[in-house]
Amino acid sequence: MRLLHFLRTFYSLNRGMKLLLMEAYLELGYARLIKLLPMAKTSNSLGVYMGETTYITNESDEFLLIKISEAIHIMSRHTFWESQCMVKALAGMRMLNKRRIECTIYFGTGKDQYGKMCAHAWLRSGSLYISGAEEMDRFTIVGKFAKTVQ
Repeated sequence: MRLLHFLRTFYSLNRGMKLLLMEAYLELGYARLIKLLPMAKTSNSLGVYMGETTYITNESDEFLLIKISEAIHIMSRHTFWESQCMVKALAGMRMLNKRRIECTIYFGTGKDQYGKMCAHAWLRSGSLYISGAEEMDRFTIVGKFAKTVQ
């Protein structure tokens, strides 16, 4: 029943949003594969270590940033693999990189409600958070990578 509702909603969307949702799904899958690799092998592709991009959002990119964020969040609920914070942040970074939009990915650690150590990842472009913003305040940043446009 949920799938039927999703398909009806999907087909009612405009062509641009359909393409963005399909791209988000594919990027979430690719990001899930990247997550399986050791961080030492993938960190070179993430950008400048401990760098940070500007907090100024380009007005012409703002609408696109919001749509990419929506697409990632929607499709992450419909994958048959785990698509949590790190997968969403990596997928968003790749989608922004394709469009030559700067972003910063953050990695943080903290404790959950039971006192156990846990980790979180989130993605920011300009002043907008693409993914992970809902929980980022609970975590201490232990690493970040700035992906700038060339």
